[in-house]
Amino acid sequence: MPRSKTYGTPLPGMPRETLHGKLIVLEGADGSGRTTEVELLKEWLEVEGHPVVDTGLRRSSLLSQEIEEAKKGNTLSATTLALLYSADFADQLENKIIPSLAAGSTVLADRYIYTLMARAIVRGASRAWAEKLYGFALIPDLTIFLDAKTDILLHRAIAKYGSLDYWESGMDLCLSRDRFESFYRYQSLLREEFGFMETRYGFHRVDANRPPAAVHRETRDLVAPLFRRSGRRT
Repeated sequence: MPRSKTYGTPLPGMPRETLHGKLIVLEGADGSGRTTEVELLKEWLEVEGHPVVDTGLRRSSLLSQEIEEAKKGNTLSATTLALLYSADFADQLENKIIPSLAAGSTVLADRYIYTLMARAIVRGASRAWAEKLYGFALIPDLTIFLDAKTDILLHRAIAKYGSLDYWESGMDLCLSRDRFESFYRYQSLLREEFGFMETRYGFHRVDANRPPAAVHRETRDLVAPLFRRSGRRT
């Protein structure tokens, strides 16, 4: 399958030739261990001789700071939020992900369009609208979903930040006036949507309730065959 295949209409000027790198996506809620796993995978792959580029949401030079500032007011509409993140992702895809893949690098994505679609859908967008909005995204070689229980997500968030984030708790959805209860309800809605996506997009689910070393072993076992098929040792 050509590496340039997308879910829908590709970005203008997208290269038609095969992109020789690998695109590996780590999905999961905040606190599921995605960032830690990306770091571990990057270290392992680089030791094995594979050039690696990591990316994630809200990291474009075009809109990342603007999105951060806009979210501080807690007044963004669901549609505006989705469009801002779509533009941010498109900028990264065009200027970072595609060039890296064209150069033969492995791109590790700490979240991808699936989180963005899930967030939009639980805020009232139709699946058809969300899929069309993010249809320009490249189809990854592998998507791993780190699945952690909500209790663990809650405890990790409190331990790391000392409080719960307004947006990650879904407070804009008015699910509850209590932020803890809203967090549980919001994460439940996201989890349900990810369950739908698991079948639709072929996620590989990994139990993220375990220590990082156990999660990494299983994740590495999923990643390794991509490089064996390409004829390179890992």
